[in-house]
Amino acid sequence: MKIKFIGAAGTVTGSKTLIESNDVRFLVDCGLFQGVKSLRELNWEPLPVLASTIDFVLLTHGHLDHCGWLPRLVSQGFTGKIYCTGPTKEITKLILVDSAKIQEEDALKANQENSSKHQIAEPLYTVKEAENVFPLLTVVQPETPIVLGEDIEATFFLAGHIIGACSIAVSLEGKTLVFSGDVGRDNDVLLYPPIKPKNADLVFLESTYGDRLHPDTDPKLELEEYINEAFKKGGTVIIPSFAVERAQSIMFLLWELKKEGRIPNIPYIVDSPMGVGAFEVFFNNTKWHKLNFADCQTMSKMFVINSDYEETLAAINHKGPKVVIAASGMITGGRVLGYLENYIGLPETTILIVGYQAEGTRGRKLIEGAKAIKIFGTYYTVRAKIVEINGLSAHGDQADLLDWLSDLEQKPQRVFLVHGEPAAADELRIKIREHYGFNCSVPLMGQEFKF
Repeated sequence: MKIKFIGAAGTVTGSKTLIESNDVRFLVDCGLFQGVKSLRELNWEPLPVLASTIDFVLLTHGHLDHCGWLPRLVSQGFTGKIYCTGPTKEITKLILVDSAKIQEEDALKANQENSSKHQIAEPLYTVKEAENVFPLLTVVQPETPIVLGEDIEATFFLAGHIIGACSIAVSLEGKTLVFSGDVGRDNDVLLYPPIKPKNADLVFLESTYGDRLHPDTDPKLELEEYINEAFKKGGTVIIPSFAVERAQSIMFLLWELKKEGRIPNIPYIVDSPMGVGAFEVFFNNTKWHKLNFADCQTMSKMFVINSDYEETLAAINHKGPKVVIAASGMITGGRVLGYLENYIGLPETTILIVGYQAEGTRGRKLIEGAKAIKIFGTYYTVRAKIVEINGLSAHGDQADLLDWLSDLEQKPQRVFLVHGEPAAADELRIKIREHYGFNCSVPLMGQEFKF
């Protein structure tokens, strides 16, 4: 068996693990690199093997850094099945089309404004190339083993994090490989707790928050405080968030606050071309979360859903107090950039950072105190109040990740720490060794192991 780490090794994004065994070759996740330019440039590089020789893909969930490279994989010759849960299929379709639209729009804008270093800016992939992925998405049921080849089975089990997200156990060559995907939190306001693995020879564990603990604060109280503070100043609250990431949890908390009369009667806007589709994912998959269908309907009525760009422009030009949830969550693109162009220079504006911000992203720069950020070739002075609410993170912290390993009945042969920056992964490696005595490694990009 050969295992090659071709993404999310030494960094958080671009999740891709290549497994070769008995003439079968497959990928676990196929994500987009985000953040610093050196990582983003990797999205243009081909895989170390021909895409046409990959038999299938196992997809843990529908976030861009786990599914966003699938259109490139298909355009380079992959024709196999992409196994995922029902909600993940729906989310992946939304995410890929949205990603393609943003890339097409950004390329068009760069060409019109001559702001690209390239003679002609091109999108990484088009909407048509994104849609070519859809026929390959194959739904599996959690806790139900699927046969993938001779002596190869996979079982998906709940990971929390976002709707439809699963960890995956793969049995082959007499070994069990467990891929955590992104591990959620036990106390998530909408999702059920992650299921812990009981048997594993090789573990591939995310380490995004491997070096920190989430604060013991109440995010609902924090939202209440910052929204009322901005309202008194006549300001706008901007919450960068992917439409199917923390957005639904934020909306749920805002809905509760509004029902309880704790936040003002102002516009609450979800600005995303896939906002309506994201609601439908929740409506169609109530067994995957804690809200019933009636609550989903009632909650949705509180929010204005902007799908068309004309609606975005109208919301931007509405100068009264409002709360806007807009993608992208790391402020790497999307509708949120239009709001920031107009509002980040206003001291009455509050920007709430609620999710992980990868190295090199605008979101990371803001929480690190950047005085100006660059948007479409222009620098904008940061006068807005920047606040981070860690209690809304979709990722488990160090304690959660350690606990996720606690039900293993036997010592695994190796634990690989992926999907984390070097300091976070190494800190978690030390903690795992101290707690469990497991053989634990932090693989490098491109590193290969044989078992």
